[in-house]
Amino acid sequence: MCSVETTEDNMGLKENTHGNRMNLTSENLPKDPFYTSLSQYAGKNQKFIEWIKEKTDHYDHANLMDKALQILKERIIRGDTMAYFLRGQLYFEEGWYEEALEQFEEIKEKDHQATYQLGVIYYDGLGTATNAEKGVEYMKKIIDSPCPKARHLKFAAAYNLGRAHYEGKGAKQSYEEAERLWLFAADNGNPKASVKAQSILGLYYSTKEPKELEKAFYWHSEACGNGNLESQGALGLMYFYGQGIRQDTEAALHCLREAAERGNVYAQGHLVEYYYKMKFFTKCVAFSKRIADYDEVHDIPTIAQVTDCLPEFISRGMAMASFYYARCLQLGLGIAKDEATAKHYYSQACRLNPAMADELHALLIRQRI
Repeated sequence: MCSVETTEDNMGLKENTHGNRMNLTSENLPKDPFYTSLSQYAGKNQKFIEWIKEKTDHYDHANLMDKALQILKERIIRGDTMAYFLRGQLYFEEGWYEEALEQFEEIKEKDHQATYQLGVIYYDGLGTATNAEKGVEYMKKIIDSPCPKARHLKFAAAYNLGRAHYEGKGAKQSYEEAERLWLFAADNGNPKASVKAQSILGLYYSTKEPKELEKAFYWHSEACGNGNLESQGALGLMYFYGQGIRQDTEAALHCLREAAERGNVYAQGHLVEYYYKMKFFTKCVAFSKRIADYDEVHDIPTIAQVTDCLPEFISRGMAMASFYYARCLQLGLGIAKDEATAKHYYSQACRLNPAMADELHALLIRQRI
């Protein structure tokens, strides 16, 4: 159907035969124990609170941003050092990366959080040319800093540095060093450490050769217990197929449904598959169409940002939903037969994730769908 062949793995954590690795993302800025967010900072500002109360019925996002920037500017003039960082963070969260870069560069010697964000900006090429070496340099500064104010950033910086070694960008490619750094960042499941590292360890042990599925299950369990949505969906699949743990369909469906309700698109895709195989076609059609009609250009990055799920798995979930919706349309299962529309959704599945579409097509040929 498509051009990429895949090796089979019931968990859906697949690597194609060309050896592609996990496509990872940077760790979000950890919460500062003093100021966890711009909203918390603003909440302590009486002037901002009074303005919000006055504008309850008619302020919009743009007005809110303008007011926040105005208040931060006033605080900067008065010498509030935290306001410098928060202005840069506001730019960053709004996707104004060039402005964020300029602000963080100005205060990087005085603010560890600015240093951390510069590492992310340069490594990921946000608003500037990608410079993985510079990104790694900033992350190492965080890890090596003796300053207590950098302490809450060290686990996240270690995760990012592990990613650099895993990808071989800005640092020597080494799975062993990536694993070491992720284990440090995960800190035995500490909820205040890098929960993202805990989840990525679960994925790593599921995809490395030879696989270590008991370790994968352990780390996904730790991450899920600490609120990680990606790992909650992965646990559902491990329970469903008995990988790394005894098979338990009831536990699997509980994990998948809860993860799906929280926005895990990969879990949603697997529930679509479950409804199809159980011949709940009306339910399959309604659920799969909603997922298949996500906007791949805008919704995938937005969902990834909100849920912290990897874009790769979001696209897989959308591809699964598109494929099964197409199959229902092709055969008239739970919906009127419409082969032309079915062809559109088959093509969409292939475009979203060729490897997943090829696997499903192979199952169709073997009459398993």
